[in-house]
Amino acid sequence: MARMVNVIFIDGAIEPVPPSLLKELISLREIRAFERTEGWVYIGQAPIRRKLKPIKGPGQRSYDIYLE
Repeated sequence: MARMVNVIFIDGAIEPVPPSLLKELISLREIRAFERTEGWVYIGQAPIRRKLKPIKGPGQRSYDIYLE
């Protein structure tokens, strides 16, 4: 069975959705929160992702070049 993520929709309903839909639901402002292992993440109230910091020198990630 595929992994699902619990989300709280704007109307208060809690439903599981596929992780592939999470970004779209956030962009469309259709959900208030989603559940992680650590607990609920409320959109606009808690950081969703940390910013990546570029690595200088050998072993640099290819996408860090675009952050400079």
